[in-house]
Amino acid sequence: MLATTPGLLDAVRGTIATGRYFDAGHDARADRVVVLGARAAQRLGVWRVDRQPSIFIGERPYTVIGIVDAVQRRSDLLDAVLLAVGTARADFALPGLEQAQVTIAVGAGPVVGEQAPIALDPTTPEAVDVQVPPPPSAVGGQVQADINAIFLALGGVALLVGGLGIANVTLLSVRERIGEIGLRRALGATTRDVAQQFLVESAVIGLLGGLVGAALGVLVVVVVSVTKEWTPVLDDVAVVASALLGGVIGLAAGTYPAVKAARIEPIAALRGVAQ
Repeated sequence: MLATTPGLLDAVRGTIATGRYFDAGHDARADRVVVLGARAAQRLGVWRVDRQPSIFIGERPYTVIGIVDAVQRRSDLLDAVLLAVGTARADFALPGLEQAQVTIAVGAGPVVGEQAPIALDPTTPEAVDVQVPPPPSAVGGQVQADINAIFLALGGVALLVGGLGIANVTLLSVRERIGEIGLRRALGATTRDVAQQFLVESAVIGLLGGLVGAALGVLVVVVVSVTKEWTPVLDDVAVVASALLGGVIGLAAGTYPAVKAARIEPIAALRGVAQ
C-alpha cells in the first residue's frame, strides 16, 4: 500500500486501464478512494470500476476508482494499492512522503540533483538522498571501456596461443634439423650463430603472422564501414605496431628453442641424437 500525489503516474509514465486516477480534490478532502495496480486488482478479483467496487483496509472501506495496467519506471506499482497522501494522513497518520519521482529533461540530472534537496527540505537538505541518473555519455563510456577490456583480454589470449604455436613449431624444427646443426657447428659456427638462426626464423614467422593479422583487421574495418556507410578511421601507428608486435612475440617464443639448439653438441648432432 502506497500513498502518492496525483501527479505520480505522469512521473513514472503509467497508464490507466479503466477508471481514473485520484486528483487534487480527492487529496484535499481525504476521500477514501484507491487505485489498484493490475496484479493487485487481479488478486483482489476487481476487474471493473463502473460499479464502484470497494476493498477494505483494516475495517475501513475504500472505493476503487481506477486500475493501473502499465508503468515504465516503477513496475512494483502494479502490485500496490495506491491512495492519496491526504487520505493516508487522515486515516493512517502518515508523517510525510519518503520518495519523490521526478521527470526531467535529458541532461538536467546533475542540476536537479543539486537543487532538489534544497527545494524539498530547505532546513536540512543533507537529509535528502538524491539518486541522479548518469549522463548518457558516461554510460556509453563505461560500456565502451568494458568492451575494450574484453577485446584486450581476447587479444592477449590470442597472442599467448600464437606464441605457444610458434615455440612449438620452432622446437619441432630444431629436432628435425639436428644433423644440419651439427654440420654447421663442425664447420665453425658458434652457439650464438645457431641461436641467431632460429631466433630470426621465429621472428620472421611472428612478423608474417602480425602482417596477416593487421591486414585482416584493416580489411574488416573497411568492409564494415562500407556496409554501414561509415567513414573508416584507421590509426596507422596501431596497424604498424600490431604487425611489429607479431615479430616481437615470435622472437620471444623462439628464445627457448634457439637456446636448446645452441646447446646441442656437434658430435651428438652429427650422430642424429640431441643431448
